[in-house]
Amino acid sequence: MKIKEIQLAKKLREQGWSMNDIQKELNVSKSSVSRWVRNIRLSKQQRKELTQKGFSKEAIEKRRETRLKNEEAKRQIVINKAKSDIQTLSKKDLKIIGISLYWGEGSKTQRGMVRISNSDPKIITLSMIFFRKICEVPEDKFRGRLYIHSHFKTKKAEKFWSDLTKIPLSQFHKTHVKRSIASKNKRHTIPLGTFEIYIGNTNLFLKIKGWTEKIFELGIK
Repeated sequence: MKIKEIQLAKKLREQGWSMNDIQKELNVSKSSVSRWVRNIRLSKQQRKELTQKGFSKEAIEKRRETRLKNEEAKRQIVINKAKSDIQTLSKKDLKIIGISLYWGEGSKTQRGMVRISNSDPKIITLSMIFFRKICEVPEDKFRGRLYIHSHFKTKKAEKFWSDLTKIPLSQFHKTHVKRSIASKNKRHTIPLGTFEIYIGNTNLFLKIKGWTEKIFELGIK
């Protein structure tokens, strides 16, 4: 039996320590602490102090952080289970993914110009994989353009997107800097801006259009 821990637990409880604090101090289970000190009665003043401590800003913030961690842990379990449902991606899968991304995020109106833009690096990354592996676009045909608000660091964002896409900065169109809205007290949460991929290729534009139309036809059968 942990004689020293039991004795110290009782002593700390007599001094008005909470169960949680004793448990952390001794690095034992809360159930053990509860069993060891169950016969110790706190004074009215000690109970009052513990109650007040429970409503302190620190205690409230700690409970909030614990709740958020627990919620995040539960969410991650669902995410991990869902990830296990997909083990591999074939070239055909990648083709469908790329077509779907373009269908949702790409330009459908400017004939002869394949364009897709987004602020999510994951979407841009998958789009580049689609263009390279499925569409076999030559490297010198890629063009990029950054759209960003003026209160963010333009050069840093340009380098980020160039490194991500492997499109040289020399193949970027002039960055479109939008007037900062910070002065209007409006929060803007895209510090790296929105990136647009350009490919001047009429045949590819029409091919992607045909792919999307076929997927739609098959989907509604």
